[in-house]
Amino acid sequence: MARGNQGDPTDWVTRAADDTIRHAQQQYGEGLAGHVITCASGASPSGPIHLGNLREFITPHFVAEEIRRRGIAVRHLHSWDDFDRFRKVPAGVDPSWSEHIGRPLSAVPDPWECHDSWAEHFKAPLRAALAELGVEMEEVSQTEQYRAGAYTEQVLHAIRHRDVIEEVLARHRTKKAEPAPENEQEAEALADSVADDEDDQPSGAGNLARFPYKPYCRQCGRDTVVVTAYDDETTDLSYTCTSCGFTGVTNVATQHEGKLVWKIDWPMRWAYEGVDFEPGGLDHSTPGSSYTVGKEIVKRVFDFRAPSYVAYAFVGFAGVQKMSSSAGGVPTAADALTILEAPILRWLYVRRQPKQAFNIDFGAEVVRLYDEWDALGRKAADPSRRDAQVLAFERASATSSAGTLPTPAVVAPFRLLSSVADVTAGSAELISRIVGDVGHEHAAVEDLEPRLTKAMTWVSDYVPSEDRTTVRSSPDTERLAALSEDEEIWLRQLLDRLPDQLELDSVTALIYGVPKLARGLGLDDAPTDEVKQDQKDFFRLLYHLLVDADRGPRLPTLFLALGAEKVRALLTPR
Repeated sequence: MARGNQGDPTDWVTRAADDTIRHAQQQYGEGLAGHVITCASGASPSGPIHLGNLREFITPHFVAEEIRRRGIAVRHLHSWDDFDRFRKVPAGVDPSWSEHIGRPLSAVPDPWECHDSWAEHFKAPLRAALAELGVEMEEVSQTEQYRAGAYTEQVLHAIRHRDVIEEVLARHRTKKAEPAPENEQEAEALADSVADDEDDQPSGAGNLARFPYKPYCRQCGRDTVVVTAYDDETTDLSYTCTSCGFTGVTNVATQHEGKLVWKIDWPMRWAYEGVDFEPGGLDHSTPGSSYTVGKEIVKRVFDFRAPSYVAYAFVGFAGVQKMSSSAGGVPTAADALTILEAPILRWLYVRRQPKQAFNIDFGAEVVRLYDEWDALGRKAADPSRRDAQVLAFERASATSSAGTLPTPAVVAPFRLLSSVADVTAGSAELISRIVGDVGHEHAAVEDLEPRLTKAMTWVSDYVPSEDRTTVRSSPDTERLAALSEDEEIWLRQLLDRLPDQLELDSVTALIYGVPKLARGLGLDDAPTDEVKQDQKDFFRLLYHLLVDADRGPRLPTLFLALGAEKVRALLTPR
C-alpha cells in the first residue's frame, strides 16, 4: 500500500485511499487477485444537481485518483437512480405534471422538451460540468439495470430473506434520531431521507407488510401499489394499484417491472458491484438511516462487507444574485464554472475534510478566493514548500486522464480583470490592452482565458448593480463649479501634466504626486502627513467626478480604462 515517498504530505484523501485499499484487501486478499477497486457514487436526477450534491461525485473521484496514482487498478462507478419515483412537481413546472408522481424519473417527460425524460434533463448539465472538472466515471442507469434483469438473482435472494430484512429494519426503526436541519439544503436532504423511509412503510398485510420489492403498476406506471400475495415457488407477486385500481400479477423472476426498496437496494448494489468505497451525506449516517441499516443488511443478507465510508457535510451558498441554469435559484456546478476556473472549484472541496461544512460565495468573496488560489500557486512552484496545502493544490490542478486542467497562460489577478471589465463594460479587447499596459504582457486575448471570460461573467451576473462602477456620461458641472481652492489646484496640476498616451507607472506617479506638487514637494518626495490627507481627499474627488462614488477601481487602472480624452472631459471645469 505504498504512498510514494515517506516524506510526502498526507490529507483526508490519502487516509480514505488507505482505508479503501485495506477494505479491498480484506475482501479479496493482499494482492487483490485481479480485483479492480470500486469507488462508487449515486444520485437521483430528480432536479438540479446543486453544489451540495457535487460532494457525492467529487469525493470518490479524489479517492480513486489517489489509488490510481499508486498504480492500483480502480474505477469510479456512478449509479444514476433514475428508476426512483418522481416525488413532487417543483415550482415553475406545469402543475399537470402531478399526473406523473409515482412513476420512474426515467419515464417522466421533460417539461422543457429538450431531453428524452425528466431524468436526462438533469443528468446532462451535470455531465458537462464534470467533464470540465476532469471527473471521469463509469455510469450505470438503474432503470436499464432493473429493466434488463441484471439484479433478478439479488432481488429474489432478498425476497427469500425478507424475514431477516424485516428483523433488521424493525430494530433500527426505534433508533431513528434525525438532527434538526440548520439550513435549506439540510432540510431538503432530510426531506429526501424521510421520503426514502417511506419505502419502509407497510405495502400489504400480514407477512407482506414492508415487502422488500415494489413493482410499478403495469397499467398506470406508478409505484402506488399494495402487495397482496407472493408465491415463493412461482415468484408470482400479486398487487393492487391504489391510483388506478388495477389488479395484476407480475413474475419477479421473468418480468422486470419493479425494484428493491431503497434500504435494501443500496446494500444489494454494494455486493453486486463489489464496492470498496462510497461517501454519503450526514443524513445517511444517523442511527436508523440508510448506511447504518445497509451495513447490517449487506452482511446478513448478501454476505458482503459494507464499503469504506466517508460522511460529508452540507455545502451552503451565498452571494447568489442571478442563476442561469438552476430551477429555484439553487446553484449548480455549471453555474459555479461560469465564474470559477475548474481547478478552483475542485480545490474548494479537496482542501477541506468531507465532514467540514462550508459555503460557496458567489459575491465579493470570489475576488479573495482567486487571490488565495494565486498565492498558493506561487507557493506550489517552490518544491521546498510542499505541504498539505500544496498537495490540495496539486489534486485540484490535474487529473490522471485529463492532465493539467485549463488555466490562463498569463495569470492576471482576477480583481484586476473584474475591475477593468466593470469599467469597460466587458470589452475583451480593451480589457486585454489595459491588462497588458499594467504589467501582464501577453500575445493575445486567449492568453488570459479562461479567467477573463469568468471575470466578465462574474461582473455582469453576480455583482449587484449598486456595487457596479458607472462612469459618468457627462461632467458634474455643479460640483466642478463648487471646487475649493485646493481642489482647483489639484485638478489643474493633474490636467496640465496628463499625457495623451497613458502608461501605468507615469499615471500612478502623477495621481499620487499631485498633492505633493501642490505643497511644494517633488513627485518623488516622500509624502508628509498633510500630503497623505490631501491624497485621500483628492482621490475621493476624482472618484466622485469620474464614477459618482466615494471609491471604485484603482485610480490608475480607471484612468487607463477611460483614456486621457474621457478623463479630461469629466475633470475640466467649464
